[in-house]
Amino acid sequence: MKYSFIIPVYNRPDEVDELLQSLTTQTLKDFEVLVVEDGSAVPCKEVVDKYANELSLHYFEKKNSGPGMSRNFGAERAKGEYLIILDSDCVLPEGYLQAVEDELNREPADAFGGPDRAHESFTRTQKAINYSMTSFFTTGGIRGGKKKMDKFYPRSFNMGVRRSVYMKLKGFSKMRFGEDIDFSIRIFKGGYACRLFPEAWVWHKRRTDFTKFFRQVHNSGIARIHLYKKYPESLKLVHLLPAAFTVASIFLVLFAAVCRVMGVHGFEICNTLWWFALLPLVLFSLLVFVDASIRNRSAIIGFLSIDASFIQLIGYGTGFIRAWWARCVKKQGEFQAFEDNFYD
Repeated sequence: MKYSFIIPVYNRPDEVDELLQSLTTQTLKDFEVLVVEDGSAVPCKEVVDKYANELSLHYFEKKNSGPGMSRNFGAERAKGEYLIILDSDCVLPEGYLQAVEDELNREPADAFGGPDRAHESFTRTQKAINYSMTSFFTTGGIRGGKKKMDKFYPRSFNMGVRRSVYMKLKGFSKMRFGEDIDFSIRIFKGGYACRLFPEAWVWHKRRTDFTKFFRQVHNSGIARIHLYKKYPESLKLVHLLPAAFTVASIFLVLFAAVCRVMGVHGFEICNTLWWFALLPLVLFSLLVFVDASIRNRSAIIGFLSIDASFIQLIGYGTGFIRAWWARCVKKQGEFQAFEDNFYD
């Protein structure tokens, strides 16, 4: 058997249903599916049983230990030459696996990953969040875009690894967030061939509201500093930009507020300065609105994408700054500084 799909799941039976349904439509059939229930209070066994006659399917239950350890649990029981890691909130187009096969036939790879897109059925908020996570203007295109500010690192929502390489590197670490980048870094450091497969994309639902999205990207910012402490060379300019954006945004808003107050008290020049202070943020918002509206063919999603983009950048930026202060300035350890964020 050539491919093993590994799907860790935690309290998401409805999402697993959609993902398994999409796997039944794959044009290439040489694969097995391993669903690993990570201590869920709402298990998906009944959902999995629905597809027992349509897929080579294996279901496992285990105590909660986080996504990385659950993927390792599945990898130890997989039989495929390649392990394909998916998040449970993904859905695959019918040609996904064939696209993987075509890329591997064109040029062998030890590891690979693909980009993500928003399905037409997604809510407007989900589409806006997808835009903020894939646009060059917010993430530098590092998550699979054609234009990017850093090389592509496969992420766990859509990641493939040769089984022998996975085992040699001992799979994912115990990090709760950033464990996929940690694994990708070790793949590159090990000298293995790792590529972006642009046509092996998935529909990725991500978070359903902005509050959950903020927490996700905030934790990603924290994780980036943890990765920096382990691999100093992994920190690139693109990772610093959200923190710089956050600091600049706070400064500009405060400066504009002070100018408005001074303008009211007779300082005429301040009546003009407050507007110029906010101009960079207005221009950025306009850029996001136009780009997101065109990409999604919707002005409403364009407006929502402004919110999503500010949340993405400021959420990541505040997490990055918070972790930098704790880990780099106060010299706290990973567990000491962020135990609640990363571990049960």
